[in-house]
Amino acid sequence: MTRFIAFFSLLALTASLSFAVGAGNVTSLEARALIAKNSKIVLLDVRTPEEYRQAHLRGSLLIPLGDLGRRIQEVPRDRPVLVYCAVGARSVSAAGFLASRGYREVYNMSDGLVGWYKNGLPLQRGSAP
Repeated sequence: MTRFIAFFSLLALTASLSFAVGAGNVTSLEARALIAKNSKIVLLDVRTPEEYRQAHLRGSLLIPLGDLGRRIQEVPRDRPVLVYCAVGARSVSAAGFLASRGYREVYNMSDGLVGWYKNGLPLQRGSAP
């Protein structure tokens, strides 16, 4: 029982900290609604250039996760940011990083581009920018 309470407390603390700094999780369907509602949203792809060439969201900005620290100035601070990767693992790290650096409206697409594809939503194919 003590382990359960400790685990639950740690889980609650982690969740509250991630939302306290301004990053929130959305599904690909919720992300599509955000994009439709706000044309100024920045779509930030944190995958590799190879992954980007295979498929990406139209109009997205490619900054691989490993480059985000040194290229953060390329992400506008005055617009909402939707971060995505393949399945949501890298993007959750990137979203938390942006929120910790003062970005106020940051969303992590928790099911990633795989979820986007599985929901039959449109993808762009082609070379990295």
